[in-house]
Amino acid sequence: MSDLNREIGERIKGIRELSDLTLAELADKLNTTEGLLARYEQGAQDIPVSILHNISNALNIGMTELLTGESPKLSVYSVVRCGMGVGVERRADYDYKSLAYNFVHRKMEPFLITIEPRPEGEAISLNAHSGQEFHYCLEGSFKMVIDKHELVINEGDALYFDSKYPHGMQALNGKPARELVIIL
Repeated sequence: MSDLNREIGERIKGIRELSDLTLAELADKLNTTEGLLARYEQGAQDIPVSILHNISNALNIGMTELLTGESPKLSVYSVVRCGMGVGVERRADYDYKSLAYNFVHRKMEPFLITIEPRPEGEAISLNAHSGQEFHYCLEGSFKMVIDKHELVINEGDALYFDSKYPHGMQALNGKPARELVIIL
């Protein structure tokens, strides 16, 4: 696994321990297993952004602190210039860029996501978490699976859904798709 995974895992473990939570207690809050949470903490398992979001809520810290080890400082406004979002290396399927990493006490997590094409017929990885999501397709097309529903999302389309239902995306037509995603 990457150095970033290990660093994030160490931060999760350290903050969990400072919060006087056992591995079992945090796993229970996240509705996951102790074994999977231990692999996250060891940096041995990629952590989906949705799980990072749940961990940051459970530990009562910001996503920026989990990702970078630094606290955001801005409170009036935040500008993230083109191409300057903080990369979130979570999954090979998607390239995440955090677009508000430097704003303190965020109520939402906005991301610019590039969905890379994969071979036709390859299964879409699904995840579920608390909260809601807004997706706005900026470029290309992708298939969105939510629970048992399959939707084709094209450039200019918007989608809002309850993220407790298993969901995942796959670029269509052999081309990457880009979208703005806001997780609440």
